[in-house]
Amino acid sequence: MGKRLTENQVQQYRDDGYVHPVAVLNAAEVRAVRAEIEAFEARTGKTLDYPEKSKSYLLFDWADRLVRHGAILDAVEDLIGPDIMVYHTTMWIKDPHTPQYILWHQDGTYFYLDPALHVTAWVALSEASVASGCMHVLPGSHKLGQLEHQDDPGENNLILRGQAIFGRFDDEAGVPMALQTGEMSLHHTDLVHCSHPNESGDRRMGFGISYIPAHVRDVGSPAGSAMLVRGRDHGHFVPEQRIGTELSPAAYANHARLMTQFRARQDAGARIDREVGYSEVS
Repeated sequence: MGKRLTENQVQQYRDDGYVHPVAVLNAAEVRAVRAEIEAFEARTGKTLDYPEKSKSYLLFDWADRLVRHGAILDAVEDLIGPDIMVYHTTMWIKDPHTPQYILWHQDGTYFYLDPALHVTAWVALSEASVASGCMHVLPGSHKLGQLEHQDDPGENNLILRGQAIFGRFDDEAGVPMALQTGEMSLHHTDLVHCSHPNESGDRRMGFGISYIPAHVRDVGSPAGSAMLVRGRDHGHFVPEQRIGTELSPAAYANHARLMTQFRARQDAGARIDREVGYSEVS
């Protein structure tokens, strides 16, 4: 028995590449996070998007709390061990009756980590049902290793780069990973997954946290950065720090610097025609 997951759940992750659902947030915690996000949206007059949706833990108190949340980290520790770093986060919002989608892909395609032990914790801040466009996965596909991806960004693709596996899984429906508010799923970096448009009457809000064991090595260029959230730093990544108060000029400057570096790793050689800001990456 692990800290959070059962032996069966850990085995499912090994066999299928994912586990869900895992209860992590109570109703009060979810209300607080969603209220903070929607207060920011009210001030800015737009849905939380770039640049703030990426590496949000460098800017927002709610995101900093989530990446360090004990229940989330306990489950992650059961899968990758006690020395845990946050490599990236993305806030995924699909507003009601909107066409946004994500094609079949693997998370680790442009992360340049060795070995590929990154795990994504996808935390539901609203119900993630089939109707609202929850994640669909192909069980066991993480055992295929890294597959070839192409870049084909579409106007409604939530991943700007449009990384996708074309031709191989086009006819696959996958297994839906529906989640209730406050639950999370965990999936392996090589698991093939996608999501469909939100046809429901509520927002689909999910916070994707990319965790890596601190012993993983960086094989990309420029050097990668990450933030230690539990255990010991093994010194393989440029350490990230939360700088200044929430949304302060210092915090934005730090965020911009680290996102510029992250995007340089992600988008090397990408064919992207849309004009984008510094942080428009997955």
